Amino acid sequence: MPVDSKQKVSVIGLGYIGLPTAALIARGGAQVVGVDVSAHVVETVNSGRVHIEEVDLDGLVQGVVARGNLRASLAVEESDVFIIAVPTPVAEDRAPDISYVLKAARTVAPVLKAGDTVILESTSPVGTTEAMRDVIGAMRPDLRMPGTGGQGDIAIAYCPERVLPGRILVELIDNDRCIGGITPRCARKALGFYRQFVRGACITTTARAAEMVKLVENSFRDVNIAFANELSVIAENMDIDVWEVIRLANRHPRVNILSPGPGVGGHCIAVDPWFIVHGDPQNARIIRTAREVNDSKTDHVVAKASDLIDEFPQEDIACLGLAFKANIDDFRESPAVKVAARLARRYGRRVKLVEPYAHDLPMEFAGTGAELVDLDTALEQCGVFVILVDHDMFKSVPVDERADKVVYDTRGVWSDQPRRTASHAPERIAV
Repeated sequence: MPVDSKQKVSVIGLGYIGLPTAALIARGGAQVVGVDVSAHVVETVNSGRVHIEEVDLDGLVQGVVARGNLRASLAVEESDVFIIAVPTPVAEDRAPDISYVLKAARTVAPVLKAGDTVILESTSPVGTTEAMRDVIGAMRPDLRMPGTGGQGDIAIAYCPERVLPGRILVELIDNDRCIGGITPRCARKALGFYRQFVRGACITTTARAAEMVKLVENSFRDVNIAFANELSVIAENMDIDVWEVIRLANRHPRVNILSPGPGVGGHCIAVDPWFIVHGDPQNARIIRTAREVNDSKTDHVVAKASDLIDEFPQEDIACLGLAFKANIDDFRESPAVKVAARLARRYGRRVKLVEPYAHDLPMEFAGTGAELVDLDTALEQCGVFVILVDHDMFKSVPVDERADKVVYDTRGVWSDQPRRTASHAPERIAV
C-alpha cells in the first residue's frame, strides 16, 4: 500500500514490533528513522541486517535500507509521525512499569512541532497515553495538548499491535486495528496514518478504551490457557490422556479449549493481565487466579519431570525447546526456560538442551554444566525427554526413533508415544 513519500516517520524502539513496523512503513515509500538506545541495534539495522528472528524480516530490512527509506539512529529527529514501541514490563511487585514509555515521550517532546502525531503502540495500563500527553505538555508549554481544552496542536493516540510471532509482517497489515485517541480528532489523525499500510479494519475509540482492549485480549487468552493447564493437571491425576479429552471436547460446536503447556510465556500474555489486576485488584479475581494457575503450572512440571528423572539416574536428560512458543527465537518470560534451568541446576551435566532457534544458552544456564546440543545428538545420547516447546522439528521425529525413550510431554508433541508403567523397567516410560 502506498504511503505518503513526503511523510517522515520516527519509530522509537526497534524490537519485535518496532523494527517490523518501521520496515513496512518504509516499504510503502515513507522516510523512516528507527530510534533505539542500543548502538549494536542501530549499527545492525544500518548495515541492512536484523537482530531478531522473524519470517521475511531480514530481506525486507535489507531492501528498504538499500533504497534509503529506512535508517537507524541513537537520537530522535524532527518528524511528522512518531510511533513509540518500547517495553512495558512489570516490576517485582507485579505493578506495571511505564518508565520506558515516559522516557520515550521526554525524548520526543523537544522535536515536536504543531501538526505532528504521536502514537503509542506499547501494551500499557489504562491511562498511560494520557500520562504520556502530560509529560509532553509539561516539557512543551508552547504546544496545546489535546484533551486539555480547545483543539490541540498535536495529535496523541494509542494503537496496540495484535500480532503473532512468526507472522508479524503479515498480521501488521492484515489484522484489524483499534485506534484510541485522546480526542476524536486525534483518533481520526492516527486513523489516516494507519490506513496507508493496514488492510484490516481500522476502528476508532478513546485512548483509555483502546488500552483496555489490548489488555482484555491477552487476559482472555490467559484465562483460557489457565483452564487448559488446570485441566491437564486434573487429567494427569486421574490417569486420563488430556490431549484426547481436549480433542474430543473441541468437537462440540461451541467449545474451543486451548492447548496446555508448562506455563505461559512471552512479553504479552504472561504480563498484561497483571496490568488489569493492578488497576482494580479487588474485582480482577478470575484474571488474578488465571495468572496464578499458569505460573504454578511451571512448578508442577518441574516436580513431575524430577520424579520421572529420578527413576532413571543413569540416563541423560534432553529438554526440548526453550522459546516461549513454537518456531520462534523469543525467550521472554518463557516457562520452558524456567523449567529447563531448574532441572539444569539440579541435574547439571546430565541435562542436554535442544533449541533450534538458539546459538547460545540463555544466561539462566550459566554455571549449571548443561549443554546445548542438536536434536540428533539428544536422540543418540539421552534416555529421558522433557518436551517443553512444540517446535515443528520435534514433531518430525518418527515413533520408531523414540520408542525406547522415557518422555514427559507438556505439549502433546509425541502424544502417540507408547505408554508404559514403571513396573515394565528396564523399558522406558512414556508419560
